[in-house]
Amino acid sequence: MSNATTEPPKPELPDPVALARCFGDIAQRASKVLAEFVSRQAMQGQFGIVDELGIAKAFMDMAARLMSDPIKLAQAQVNLWQDYMTLWQNTFLKMLGHEVAPVATPAKGDKRFQHEAWKDYFLFDYIKQSYLIAARHLHNVVASVEGLDEQSAKKISFFTRQYIDALSPTNFVLTNPEVFEETVRSGGQNLLRGLANLLEDIERGNGQLRIKMTDPEAFKLGVNIATTPGKVIYQNELMQLLQYQPATETVFKRPLLIIPPWINKYYILDLREKNSFIKWAVEQGHTVFVISWVNPDADYAGKTFDDYLLEGPIAALEAIEQATGEKQVNAIGYCLGGTLLACTAAYLAAKRQSSRLASATFFTTMIDFSEPGELEVFIDEEQIAALERRMKERGYLEGHEMAATFNLLRANDLIWSFVVNNYLLGKDPFPFDLLYWNSDSTRMPAAMHSFYLRNMYHRNLLKVPGGVRLAGVPIDVSRIKTPAFFLSTVEDHIAPWKSTYAGARLLAGPVTFVLGGSGHIAGVINPPSAGKYGYWVNDRLAPDPETWFQEARHQPGSWWPDWAAWVERYGGGRVPPRVPGDGRLKPIEDAPGAYVQVRADIEVA
Repeated sequence: MSNATTEPPKPELPDPVALARCFGDIAQRASKVLAEFVSRQAMQGQFGIVDELGIAKAFMDMAARLMSDPIKLAQAQVNLWQDYMTLWQNTFLKMLGHEVAPVATPAKGDKRFQHEAWKDYFLFDYIKQSYLIAARHLHNVVASVEGLDEQSAKKISFFTRQYIDALSPTNFVLTNPEVFEETVRSGGQNLLRGLANLLEDIERGNGQLRIKMTDPEAFKLGVNIATTPGKVIYQNELMQLLQYQPATETVFKRPLLIIPPWINKYYILDLREKNSFIKWAVEQGHTVFVISWVNPDADYAGKTFDDYLLEGPIAALEAIEQATGEKQVNAIGYCLGGTLLACTAAYLAAKRQSSRLASATFFTTMIDFSEPGELEVFIDEEQIAALERRMKERGYLEGHEMAATFNLLRANDLIWSFVVNNYLLGKDPFPFDLLYWNSDSTRMPAAMHSFYLRNMYHRNLLKVPGGVRLAGVPIDVSRIKTPAFFLSTVEDHIAPWKSTYAGARLLAGPVTFVLGGSGHIAGVINPPSAGKYGYWVNDRLAPDPETWFQEARHQPGSWWPDWAAWVERYGGGRVPPRVPGDGRLKPIEDAPGAYVQVRADIEVA
């Protein structure tokens, strides 16, 4: 769409019979969804409005404080009026063909306004800037309110952003040029397809909206995703241990154990051949073992953090020794798996078994939870208590509930872009391995998750010597002398890098800290062949992250080769390759195993 006169798109005339059939199908499905929703709510007694997040209270407090300072409020209104007057003048000049500087522009990385009409066509440019001006002033007003407690201020800022993002003109038919064009071109059939997609997502979520981010039929574990050859060589109630087939003539003596988060599935590290960290590590000469956590149901309600420690990494160490004869391993923990690795290292230190870990690598891992980022908005006493009540009823936390929380941290990319594509444009989502994994969420046992939220996120007791006891052992991370490698990412919304840096400084042994580009996933899954993002290195672990960053050197490409050179120092030399099953543990089944196949989006009895 542009200012130049162009041939208007010719709309497609829908087949009236097909149209009537489509409307009938939509009406039937919609009535069924509504009836099931009303019945479910009536049975559960959930017709009342519940504010478990405390949003209403926080905003009422903010409004009262805002109204108590009318001069500041009036000044904000004057500033808004001045920006709008400038926009009006600029729009008029643009209509006359003049070049004018924008009053407001999208933030760096904002992909919503990429269609050329947002810039070239004065009406849509006016709509875009009008929205951005209002968004900027609304943010400034809520940020300037004084006297709020820190938790309320963060909550207000976060949910104000959610409100602003939801009202973006890109999310509506008449104010999104791409959707407007498609509606005219197709005679509105895109909206009918979008409504059918919406109903399908509600049906798939059993009455709750589950936005489909990718084609779930495009990927199959062990076929075109999670395909690195290996075997399950050990299993217990909580995990299967996978050992991968060697790919080199010799391997490092010390095996490599990877501990993924149980909040997601392990195959984020083994998506496809071109971006599989596991395949790449095997090709570097590591004997790779990976924990594949169970996807728990109500039968696991009583499983504790102690169980995850003992039946996870501690059991894996014993199994690896049986499989290879090696007592020492190099270990990697990713996100929550890294937190568990820190607990494991401290547990072994207390047991005088620190030598079991030759080195420890932490991917985007928080040990000090003083600054947990925007997730802090969801972690206070009221919300944890409400979550515990829900978990007590079912015995676990639904995977999609946690996934929805993470998606809110990047709502424009992970929610609203799919609303536009699926429901307004009426398109099917693009097959994407990363989003397939993101949609394959896992549940969490009630006892374990409650312990984790309260003692680590809420009370931050892991940084306190003896503040947490696991399996009867006081956990003191300051006793960890194992050489450590910390990889964090500069745009991480889940484990902010300055928080992970604070955790790295708690350890007593030598620490190497590396800061990758991009975010929590893309910054980690960054193979050398991609040549993307770059990373920062600094030989000195400065007292604070700002000093570290100022002194750091930026390197191009992937950090993977740097880690490979670091961990090679702890490899213990080279030995003949180990084939799964050659040791005392015999294969149970082929990788990726049965545990990872269990999906949480299937109704649990």
